[in-house]
Amino acid sequence: MRPPTLHVLLSLCSCLPLVHPFDWQDPVAHIEPSALISKLQALMAAAKFNQTRIPKGNGPYSVSCTDLMFKYTDKSTFLRLYYPCQGDELSETIWIPNKEYFFGLSKFLGTGWLKGKILHSLFGSMTIPISWNSPLRTGEKYPLIVFSHGLGAFRTIYSAIGMDLASHGFIVAVVEHRDRSASATYYYDDQSAAERGEKTWLYLKTLKPGEEEVPLRNEQVQLRAKECSQALDLILGVDHETDNVLDVEFDIEQLKDSIDSNKIAIMGHSFGGATVIQALNDDQRFRCGIALDAWMLPLAEEVLSDFSQPLFFINSERFQNPANIIKMKKCDSPGKERKMITIKGSVHQNFADFTFATGKIIGLMFSLQGTIDSKVAIDLSNKASLAFLQKHLELQKDFDQWNDLIEGKDENLIPGTNIDTAQHGNLQNSTGTEKQNL
Repeated sequence: MRPPTLHVLLSLCSCLPLVHPFDWQDPVAHIEPSALISKLQALMAAAKFNQTRIPKGNGPYSVSCTDLMFKYTDKSTFLRLYYPCQGDELSETIWIPNKEYFFGLSKFLGTGWLKGKILHSLFGSMTIPISWNSPLRTGEKYPLIVFSHGLGAFRTIYSAIGMDLASHGFIVAVVEHRDRSASATYYYDDQSAAERGEKTWLYLKTLKPGEEEVPLRNEQVQLRAKECSQALDLILGVDHETDNVLDVEFDIEQLKDSIDSNKIAIMGHSFGGATVIQALNDDQRFRCGIALDAWMLPLAEEVLSDFSQPLFFINSERFQNPANIIKMKKCDSPGKERKMITIKGSVHQNFADFTFATGKIIGLMFSLQGTIDSKVAIDLSNKASLAFLQKHLELQKDFDQWNDLIEGKDENLIPGTNIDTAQHGNLQNSTGTEKQNL
């Protein structure tokens, strides 16, 4: 998620003063409870007008999800796992499972507790169309995707991507980062705390007055890449310490013979897109990467050209700028496959679930949605990703039917970028031998 701009949830909360303005500094002193409830109801009605559902996966596999936390302390690995499951029962799972995530989002936005409560009232009961803790579908080995979230995000808000990729036969592990870039996350101090359900919460680290952003973000992106590799170690059972400390029914032993360790990719959005590049540089087990609307500022220059694995940039039309695209160009070198497409009419939030959380009017007003239909945008991104993954993980699937999307051949796609950086050179959109102006 993009740090320099107002986050989508601030926009949602800001709807309330538009409906019925009042002083947010001391709401209890100025507003009767009945009036506050009326204002909250007005916001909820506005936010949910023509609300769409987070779409379920389009593939042939039934999908379930679970949460895994390995070890205790704030250095533990925490992730949301999407996977093909047995059976085809339709059920629902809570989208954002703890009120503290809403308070974390409010803290991230620099707003008070009341907005966190409003966000929880708006979205705390929202569900996604997926089962919880169903048995893994056995009988085949699945490719694995490790996913890195954006700044101010967390593990559950990329479910439209996770569900769809899992429905096409992938296991997707969305890491909840412990580098203080998540708006909120939690851990347990020890086994006793876990048994009592006593969570210790970590919230996003904000810049101090006068603190430079680049050194902090560079430190964080390196830690994020290590967390992705650590998650991979644990999922594959490399260190043989794979007990899940969470009180969930999912049997982690199911994963042992169900993941193809030769078919592993990394994917991420925004800050997570930068994490993809850092992880490709640091860990050769990731055979390819997909960066969704990558925020390139955190990356050191030397990282950009060091890795050799294939990389696919999928950008929105309204997020990128010349500085970001120029840094993407520096990933290019002969013999290395680099692809880039841009989704017409899309915005940065088209890759996250919040694009589906409100109606069209509010979605457009606060850049939760673009002019392209949100379902069309995520479908294009997911299908292009599947085609890219089939090629570079050598999958025996039919995802190659979407190969044209990798080249931007669709009425809703731009090959390369819409940003004019011609004066700074070209970015290849092929295997390294052919270049195009973007």
